[in-house]
Amino acid sequence: MKEAVAHLPMSSEQKRRITDVVESEGSRLRSFIRSRVPDVLDAEDILQDVFYELVEANRLLVPIEHITGWLFQVARNRITDLFRRRDPERFSDVEPVDGEELLLEDLLAAADEGPDAQYTRSALLAELEQALAGLPEAQREVFLAHEVEGRSFSEMAAESGVSLNTLLSRKRYAVLALRKNLQHLIKEDEV
Repeated sequence: MKEAVAHLPMSSEQKRRITDVVESEGSRLRSFIRSRVPDVLDAEDILQDVFYELVEANRLLVPIEHITGWLFQVARNRITDLFRRRDPERFSDVEPVDGEELLLEDLLAAADEGPDAQYTRSALLAELEQALAGLPEAQREVFLAHEVEGRSFSEMAAESGVSLNTLLSRKRYAVLALRKNLQHLIKEDEV
């Protein structure tokens, strides 16, 4: 990051202020991003984007009253952008119920659809978190690794030493349990 600061036309005072902010807030901001973004490379990209925005704002003399709050808000926005760019997450590789594949995106209203949609989205995410917490640990780990982190079963098998069929079975049982525990949400949405 210090190299990026050096290439922009700024005074030594501006460079020093940015360097101080990077050093004081960098580790907290990195931890914040990593707690929300499973992929290390994506998290580092977001962190760099946030600091780039800081450099640009400073170079353009944009007034920032609360630098820490501003940094974390930019980080939240970049995290949201990352997840919006991705294809809809598959909720299951198991045979669809009633011939229709259930996508996680189908359950969640877009965050920009207003206060009601945001409330509904947060309530659904809370239900999902509760349903995930109710899974046995081995099933939850496989489900999250495959569905959220996008890891392949062969990759997980190689790393963990657990057979491919066992991982597939754990994922299947996790999906079945989640479908059962979240079915009331789908039925309520159809009414």
